[in-house]
Amino acid sequence: MVRAGLTAERVTIVGAELADEVGLDQVTMSQVARRLGVKDASLYTHVRGLEDLRGRIALLAADEKTIRIAEATAGRAGKNALVAFATAWREYARKHPGRYLATQTPIRIDPELAAKAPGPRRAVELTYGMLRGYGLAEPDPTDVVRLLRSTFHGFVALESAGGFAHERSSQQSWVRALDALHILLEHWPPSREGDSS
Repeated sequence: MVRAGLTAERVTIVGAELADEVGLDQVTMSQVARRLGVKDASLYTHVRGLEDLRGRIALLAADEKTIRIAEATAGRAGKNALVAFATAWREYARKHPGRYLATQTPIRIDPELAAKAPGPRRAVELTYGMLRGYGLAEPDPTDVVRLLRSTFHGFVALESAGGFAHERSSQQSWVRALDALHILLEHWPPSREGDSS
């Protein structure tokens, strides 16, 4: 018998909470069931299995992260928008490490669920909107987005793993990295289409 009030959304939230506590790779259907106080089989009425649950966690996290970035960047442009965007990204990753990892891990997501989820689509809109202040034209924004994602993700991944064991604080390095990114974006080199080197 399915416990009253149990929904796919509730299962996903509990899975996300566990991911933040123990790590995304350590979450199991049994752990989620125990947390909810139900038998494992009850979960399969709401999610198809662990991969489906991870996909739902990724979509939930994408929505949450996008909302925080949207709130942080509202009314800002140029360097102010870049710093607000990056800081919201980093803060979400620090507060919700398991959920954040789900947004950075290749996970097979139900296409029907993905089509209904606003987070990933809104994330693209926000990113390109933030870059508008730098006057970039395609294909440059695509290259810039890849650079920014690599920088933000690389920084927070190394930071969370304790990879910045130096007397200079990681916050000081973060501020300088954003200063450097801003200067780079203001002086982005022209695209050399056809050059594969």
